[in-house]
Amino acid sequence: MTESLTVRDNRTGRDYELPITDGTIRAGDLAAIRTDDDEPGIATYDPGFTNTASCRSSITYIDGEKGILEYRGYPIEQLAEDSTFLEVAYLLIHGELPDRSAYDSWVHEITYHTFVHENVKTFMQGFRYDAHPMGMLMASVGALSTFYPESRHINDQQNRHIQMVRLIAKMPTLGAWAFRHAQGKPYVYPDNDLSYAENFLAMLFKMSEQKFRADERLTKALEILFILHADHEQNCSTNAVRSVGSSQVDPYSAVSAGIAALYGPLHGGANEAVLRMLRRIGSVDNVSDYITGVKNGDERLMGFGHRVYKNYDPRAKIIKKATDDVFAVTGVNPLLEIALELEKIALEDEYFVERKLYPNVDFYSGLIYEALSFPPEMFTVLFAIPRTVGWLAQWAELVDDKDQKIARPKQIYTGDRTLDFNPREKRWA
Repeated sequence: MTESLTVRDNRTGRDYELPITDGTIRAGDLAAIRTDDDEPGIATYDPGFTNTASCRSSITYIDGEKGILEYRGYPIEQLAEDSTFLEVAYLLIHGELPDRSAYDSWVHEITYHTFVHENVKTFMQGFRYDAHPMGMLMASVGALSTFYPESRHINDQQNRHIQMVRLIAKMPTLGAWAFRHAQGKPYVYPDNDLSYAENFLAMLFKMSEQKFRADERLTKALEILFILHADHEQNCSTNAVRSVGSSQVDPYSAVSAGIAALYGPLHGGANEAVLRMLRRIGSVDNVSDYITGVKNGDERLMGFGHRVYKNYDPRAKIIKKATDDVFAVTGVNPLLEIALELEKIALEDEYFVERKLYPNVDFYSGLIYEALSFPPEMFTVLFAIPRTVGWLAQWAELVDDKDQKIARPKQIYTGDRTLDFNPREKRWA
């Protein structure tokens, strides 16, 4: 039996039967509902796309009520525990886990594309000393499209593959150079003997030593953070990549749009806001008063609640566990005690339980980044590097999706109509 939705237009008394597929109706089917053939049909009004599906995707599954996150069907908990970031990257891009031969080839490709053209280095050195790392990253990724003009041929599958490899490989290099630029330090070139995460840490922190080797526990923690941030369904930045990509532009330009969206404080800057909140609380003794202030509307509880998750964010649980390894190396961040007490009270308080305000991925990630000596302005760069994999997987899926068209949302016009133009001679008289 075909599922359908019967809609009655009370203006005309007509009934319309709309097919239901995968729990959705096609917005275009609503256009048939009209009072007159000369009038436009019904459209939906959904600011922020809170209940509108813009695509079909087989990449990431989220069940916000149950706190489930899966990449290509694999639970995030298993991937974070037992896989490497490049293994997860292969999974997201290719749709399956690699065998040994495919994995070795993939790692080799990524490793040997980490270097960037020397002109990119000159380009980045042209930024002011105080340029924000995300602004530098956004501009330099967009500039890569001029170095690889063949990237415009997006329907060539082999060409698409090499562009995705280049982007995944070069993002840590560009991110690390943006970090060094802000510190006035010389840029460090990639080391092909190191893993993806090790190489990134080396380009960030290497000084005069011949060979930089990060502590294995820090490398593992960074790998976990990269895996957790690799994709997250149709969020703001992914939507930006898909929207810009729908014009059939090259992947560098589409990904730079994702970086621009992530640059915004409502998307990529949440973990920095958590640190500011914890510092403002000051000590464990002040947590109870701060909670009271949140209930009274005088304070905001940062790092709790999520647009999708109405349960404990599964990524937050994994990151909370990873903090132990990081702090074993760096020493415990004094803000951790405040965070733990804040979480404990909030999870037990009926006010927050009723509103389903659980810790999200940003609640603990900022503590780890700070322990790794990253300034707050680098937090979103650390987000963008792994999310590039998800953006590219979504972009590639978009290119192959025959249902997709260039993005062109409807609007509800609220301005004036049919005004008579008054020439400037009369307006200025």
